[in-house]
Amino acid sequence: MASYDDAACEDFIKNLRPRLRQHITVDPLLDHLIFIQLEQKELITQKLRTEGNQMAVDVLIDAVVRRPHSPGWFTAFVDALYNSGCEYAADFVQNNRPKPAEEAANDCYVRLIEILCPTLVNMNTNEVCLRCHSDGLLTEDDFEAVQAETANKGPRSGARELLRRIVRGRPVWFSTFLNVLRETEHQELYMVLGGSDEFDKQGEKLSSLKDEPTQSDTVTTESLTAAESCGDPEPISEDPKDEDTDMYEGASAESTQLPNSLELSKSDGTDPVAAAGGPEKANIVLRDYQMEVARPALEGKNIIICLPTGSGKTRVAVYITRNHLDCRRAEGRSGKVVVLVNKVPLVEQHYSTEFLRFLKPTYKVERVSGDSQLKISFTEIVKKNDVIVCTAQILENYLERDNSGEDEGVKLSDLTLIVIDECHHTQKGGVYNHIMMRYLKQKHKNKRLKKEQKEPMPLPQILGLTASPGVGGATKMEKAEEHILRICANLDASKIMTRSLGEYKKDPRKITLTVEDRKEDPFGEVIKNIMNAIHTHAQLNPTCDLGSQNYEQWVVQLERKAAKEEDQTVRVCAEHLRQYSEGLNLSNTIRMRDAFNFLNKHYEEEMKKKTSADEEHEIQTTETERFLFNLFKENKKKLQKLADNPDFENDSLSKLRSKVLQEFSSREEARGIIFTKTRRSAIAISQWIQENPKFADIGVKASYVIGGGDQSVVKPMTSAEQKDVLNKFRSGDVNLLIATTVAEEGLDIPACNFVIRYGLVTNEIAMIQAQGRGRAEDSSYTLVEVKNSGVAEKECVNEYRQKMMDRAIDKIRALNQADYDKRITEFQIQAIMEEKVRMTKKRQKDIKTMNPSDVKFSCRGCSTQACTGDDVQIIENMHRVNVTSQFGKRFIRTENTSLQERLLDYETQGFIACKQCGQRWGSMMSYRGIECPCLHVKNFVVTLSGKSISKCTKWNELPVKFPAFDYAEHASWVAQSSDDEDTE
Repeated sequence: MASYDDAACEDFIKNLRPRLRQHITVDPLLDHLIFIQLEQKELITQKLRTEGNQMAVDVLIDAVVRRPHSPGWFTAFVDALYNSGCEYAADFVQNNRPKPAEEAANDCYVRLIEILCPTLVNMNTNEVCLRCHSDGLLTEDDFEAVQAETANKGPRSGARELLRRIVRGRPVWFSTFLNVLRETEHQELYMVLGGSDEFDKQGEKLSSLKDEPTQSDTVTTESLTAAESCGDPEPISEDPKDEDTDMYEGASAESTQLPNSLELSKSDGTDPVAAAGGPEKANIVLRDYQMEVARPALEGKNIIICLPTGSGKTRVAVYITRNHLDCRRAEGRSGKVVVLVNKVPLVEQHYSTEFLRFLKPTYKVERVSGDSQLKISFTEIVKKNDVIVCTAQILENYLERDNSGEDEGVKLSDLTLIVIDECHHTQKGGVYNHIMMRYLKQKHKNKRLKKEQKEPMPLPQILGLTASPGVGGATKMEKAEEHILRICANLDASKIMTRSLGEYKKDPRKITLTVEDRKEDPFGEVIKNIMNAIHTHAQLNPTCDLGSQNYEQWVVQLERKAAKEEDQTVRVCAEHLRQYSEGLNLSNTIRMRDAFNFLNKHYEEEMKKKTSADEEHEIQTTETERFLFNLFKENKKKLQKLADNPDFENDSLSKLRSKVLQEFSSREEARGIIFTKTRRSAIAISQWIQENPKFADIGVKASYVIGGGDQSVVKPMTSAEQKDVLNKFRSGDVNLLIATTVAEEGLDIPACNFVIRYGLVTNEIAMIQAQGRGRAEDSSYTLVEVKNSGVAEKECVNEYRQKMMDRAIDKIRALNQADYDKRITEFQIQAIMEEKVRMTKKRQKDIKTMNPSDVKFSCRGCSTQACTGDDVQIIENMHRVNVTSQFGKRFIRTENTSLQERLLDYETQGFIACKQCGQRWGSMMSYRGIECPCLHVKNFVVTLSGKSISKCTKWNELPVKFPAFDYAEHASWVAQSSDDEDTE
């Protein structure tokens, strides 16, 4: 049995545990604790290495007070503390604790160092370290540790190690450290910590700590309020009056981190305090409104956070993510978070600027997208990391893999939190909806399992982020509420959290610039005369205005009908009319020169189609095609001359020029975005600005950013090219961005002080997203009308819908929780039933009932039969090819002027086109060394069992299953043919 004194000593040490955690340095102390067994020392050392000093102190104290005790253990412990440099801890153990005022002041000094750590790490670490060692602030072990940290990780990391160690000393450490800073000429840091000129003259007073407060005591006491708030469970709010702060970007990690503990990262990259569930949350700074909307998620509930663009939704998501992981780790459970985005550029953005930046010291963070070069499977990435930022389609693919059992996949039960960015897309069969439909099915299945007293499958928490759920085209409040409730139901959200930002954010000034029709439009008149001549030639009678949206729809339907009926005169005329209609639109939107260049390029390409690379073969040109070529040729010079005359420029472009010149002339540092409808117009406006010396004179530096998909005839932008332009925009190398809708949603674009929507209005969601780009104070939002666009009227409708949406959200938030849950459940059951019906129809559609021999493919250009379904084979369940010798005699090859596409085992090597008319049929693909003509179904008229299909743009629309390409058989045949040729 231990003596009474032993028991009292045990209790005394246990009660001192919080203080000892702060003032003991484990590593040197272990060498002096001779009464602790070697096995226990190894456990403590392991804890120190994996979870940090404070957690190791806990294990060490447990070892010290563990019975049975050896004689004199308490005295040996005190001696060990003194001998290892833990003198302040020894004072406490011997009950020689300082006076309450001194102890409170010391705590305040420690907190002040913690708060000012991001500034103090800018010291000359080696010089300060040497002085601290000579002045007794650092022991020999401390000195070596700081030197090693500096050598291995740099001076800033070494400074953190130094600060972490000096605060464990006796209270005199602060005055001594101030003196060290003063004498090493760190004047700025000295002043930051409360030093003054008057204090310099009384340097001798720094050698001891007085009972009555000095000036530094006063400064530190004034800082105590901030220090205490930093230790509070809720993080500090930024100054709401700091309007210049970009709420989305936040402050830099280097300058604003306010760590609640100086227990910083170890060499393995793990933050021991956070690993222990410690309160290192102050380095993610949330405003009051951000904390308010986050609160239900911090309690583990599924919610949607609806805040405007630029208000820091992603930062809130990072905070919730870390809280989620910290809580699970503290409970001894692992956490797994997946952050889903709907655009590839957003993966890198969220990964590098938000999640990696704030979570990496504690948790493993990785990103995956279609651009990633994966060395291991996505399943392994999920297993090996705590947070994964990825495109939604990747997660859906691996959920489906697991469901089908064909390959190792991912289960929803593997995840504990899913963050869904731009969650308003969780509807209408989108990929977000597919993922959440799996969730809802399992949720309702779990209810049945519980009734059957079986173990339900665990499901992740869901966090949705959006700037605007929209109203789904609703014209009545009831329908707007239903639309938003359906999104809530799809995300299984228990609440939709929103907050008026009030003083935090001011709405930009809104301006609408209307345009006047040209007094004269000779360029447009020439194009309309050409179009009317084509109407006469093909005997067409349009009933809508030339160049209007209705006219374009009429032309598209006309072309499909003519192709089906094999009326080549009307079909070819319809194709050319569509190009002239686009030329009219370009003339009304951008420069006449751009419209002319567009038309001229089209006719050059059409003429090239009629020129065969094979001199012996002549491609047929019909009478209608000759008429169309001659018609453009006759008017080409007139169009070109008019296009270069600035007197006939459209008024929209004049208004845009005036607005941009005004913004850059009236602001010291103007930074803006022009949103436009098409890729072609974005590029053209950028060129127009770069070529105009007036813009250069006032410092306009323009560039464009467009989408990365290849559905347009305009060359897409790669994610690397997008990133490069946005980086230049951030740095100021570019101060005017011309963008398509790719920049409206999600992309991290710095604060702008003006936003212009140029002839572009879509829905209320896009309007809110675009307005949110104007984040700087006194920002403006301008709508420039374009002829035939109707944007002014559409904008009014969107403003009405935005107000309706805000009222609908308020009504939903005011619902009794039971009523809300009832409506959500009804929508979820309805969605599950509709999904079952949809899947049934899809399975029926996927059943390929028709025989390949029942399908015939005819050239869309001249109706020549190209092949039948019997000739078509499929490569990797994706590419339909025809490798028969008969088919090879029916096409010619043309050069691919764009870069060759290289994907896995195949690459494109130019195009194939009809030998008769030059109509493009597809591409020539090299697959594992074998050339395979690859067909694009949109270039053919497809006949099923004798019935022509007017519109068939995708292969999966055909109810035909083509046989797989037999590579071995065809390779053998190709090799044999080569041998025969060699023999001859």
